[in-house]
Amino acid sequence: MELLFLGTGAGSPSKSRNVSSLALKLLDERNEVWLFDCGEGTQHQILQTTIRPRKVTKIFITHLHGDHIFGLPGFLASRANQGGETPLTVYGPAGIERFVRTSLQVTQTRLPYKLNFVLLENPGVIFEDTTFRVSFARLDHRITSFGFRIEEKPHPGELLIDKVRAAGIPAGPLYARLKRGEQVTLPDGRQFNGADFIGAAQPGRTVAILGDTRATEAAIALGQDATVMVHEATFGPDEAKLARQYYHTTNVQAAKLAAQAGAHRLLLNHISARYIGKAATQLQRSAQKVFAHTQVVHDLQEVTVPFAKSGQTQEAHS
Repeated sequence: MELLFLGTGAGSPSKSRNVSSLALKLLDERNEVWLFDCGEGTQHQILQTTIRPRKVTKIFITHLHGDHIFGLPGFLASRANQGGETPLTVYGPAGIERFVRTSLQVTQTRLPYKLNFVLLENPGVIFEDTTFRVSFARLDHRITSFGFRIEEKPHPGELLIDKVRAAGIPAGPLYARLKRGEQVTLPDGRQFNGADFIGAAQPGRTVAILGDTRATEAAIALGQDATVMVHEATFGPDEAKLARQYYHTTNVQAAKLAAQAGAHRLLLNHISARYIGKAATQLQRSAQKVFAHTQVVHDLQEVTVPFAKSGQTQEAHS
């Protein structure tokens, strides 16, 4: 599981940061990629990565401001041109389907794959299968804006090979049956329960990805014990009044929320073009005084979301 930041800027593209888009790469887990927001130029950013558009199966839209959705029609068309045939689902606020379908209709763009929409209304779980659960909650922005919590289900425990060998069970197809937790009987009549030879399940990882918002307690719930929390930091530490006026968050406010949530790592994005070079570094340092495991991310940065080691927390690394 990796987070690949395709755009980390706020409002408008700049020379150093494109507008909002984030890819959650689940290639090992599901052979899929999920996008969160799709600002203008997202498909251009993807060209600089190893992402194949046909692997994108879900797109989650936090809100309908242009810097988060203007790249969506173009990406959908390019996905079609690059061999995408499997269905794709867009999750987002009311209005997102009208925006996309109107854009495709006006440009006479026909997609060879089925395009589904899930309009977000009442907070809760919007997707769940045997591997992942995705839920959302409403944030505090000038227009309807959401945050998402992506929870990976626990991974089955590994077969305890040393214990199997100690029991005198011969190698071969019986190992696979034990791994599945089945009952096996040896030629000498001894019986074994596969569940007795499987280690503890590996807890899954949790990622919280929040859209534009003022500092709000909803972020704490979404980021509760998250392996990685992604939060906007449009304003700096001394701009709390401006952040509230424009329905955004300061870097320090985001750090406080991450600390309250018990998140393991905070990644700050949606950075104003005013913060470049040393100014961006200072954003990170001032936030780290509140929450040590904070990083201001940049375009095309990839962050691996690791499993926690037994008995301790393992930090995400890039």
